[in-house]
Amino acid sequence: MTPFEIEPGRLFIGGQWREAADGARTEVVDPSRGTVVTTVAEAGAADVDAAVTAARYAFDDGSWSALSGRERGRVLHRVAELIRENAEDIARLESLDVGKPITLAHAVDVTNAANDYEHFAALAHTLHGANRDTPLNALAYTRREPLGVVAAITPFNFPLILAGSKIAPALAAGNTVVHKPADETPLSALYMARLFQRAGVPDGVVNVVTGAGPVAGEALLRHTGVDKIAFTGSTAVGRRAASVAGEALTPVTMELGGNAAHIVFEDADLEKAVGAIIKAFVFNSGQFCMGGPRLLVARSVHATLLGILQQAVPGVPLGDPRRPETVVGPMAGEKHLKKVEEYVELARKEGGRIVCGGERLDLDGGYYYKPTVIADLPNDSRVIQEEIFGPVLTVQPFDSEEEAIRLANSTPYGLASGVQTSNLARAHRIADKLQAGIVWVNDWAMLDPAVPFGGVKDSGFGREYGPEALASYTRTKSVVVSLD
Repeated sequence: MTPFEIEPGRLFIGGQWREAADGARTEVVDPSRGTVVTTVAEAGAADVDAAVTAARYAFDDGSWSALSGRERGRVLHRVAELIRENAEDIARLESLDVGKPITLAHAVDVTNAANDYEHFAALAHTLHGANRDTPLNALAYTRREPLGVVAAITPFNFPLILAGSKIAPALAAGNTVVHKPADETPLSALYMARLFQRAGVPDGVVNVVTGAGPVAGEALLRHTGVDKIAFTGSTAVGRRAASVAGEALTPVTMELGGNAAHIVFEDADLEKAVGAIIKAFVFNSGQFCMGGPRLLVARSVHATLLGILQQAVPGVPLGDPRRPETVVGPMAGEKHLKKVEEYVELARKEGGRIVCGGERLDLDGGYYYKPTVIADLPNDSRVIQEEIFGPVLTVQPFDSEEEAIRLANSTPYGLASGVQTSNLARAHRIADKLQAGIVWVNDWAMLDPAVPFGGVKDSGFGREYGPEALASYTRTKSVVVSLD
């Protein structure tokens, strides 16, 4: 069985597969070869309205929301089991759709997606209110209730994981969902629709509409039947989404762009640090909002570390994502590759020194770019201040803790950050002062569904993962009963 025998091309609305109302379709491209692998339906406003209507009907009929948290949890556990049972197909889809190395797609994307549903399945029965002590002659208590219809809008870089980080808590809390995946990478979302159905999720509780952001995404954002928007994407698009949501006073979770600083102090274990540094900027071809593209290094070890990176980075296996030894695959599309090229050329014009990389790799017609390390740029360089979203690392020296913190916090972003040090007191001291939603010490991208993440500043607001995420898909109702 090939992945494309599993309903790749139609919308999933109300438990049924259907074509777009106007019959429109769009191509899905394999970024490792630049070739079209299939087409999918391109939803319009009418299709989005049908999906929201189906989700509203499913919410109102109580087939999901009226179940106990424990019953919903059983279904979500089954979703996790099905993801693991079908891991090979799902990993192949993510690899083909995004260009992810197959080994990483299996070990990271599929594993984490299954963990997401399993984690929120366990939390589903923990939603409860509390009695409140008051001087009133009354019994006062609170209830946690689902919001209703959730619009989940997800990006191209981690289609499976970032869908699960929204859909799993939304369902655990009793909501229904309309999922709009990125137009470039819709395949795993359509595959998951079939798994939801097999797991016993009632018809209409999860709906999937594929299509362009300016059309299907805009229609979903503006639909008056949506009770919450959960969005992951660029800061620019996030600003627009939040603005539209604000007009209707729709609650939102916004996980937006990032440009994390990775700080290496002179007492760090450089051998271990180098592995974390490389992982932080090449993982997923640098298309990782919580990646570490800015390396800040204590001046006493700056030259040494640059030399190590110059030797080590070109040796990272780059190539065909289908090969099990590949670590870095292609960019997800031609426009993403061109964006990286433009930033590296800008670095050259701004006086940056290309330590290694700095060019695309011509391979099979795919969108490959060599992992690139750049030194000698001023901190106000656009290459340092802006989000490149590719396998590019800038390296800057610092002379004190205070300067390291100032440089780390100097961009508009605040999603993630990292510290390399053997001094535990310093690690806590620096973590306290970094403006970021998550701080990693002596490694990078240590993620688990139990640990919340999200941004500050231009990196958004709200949290995904953990009980914090589950609570964000509910509202509190107070009940006060007179005892007179």
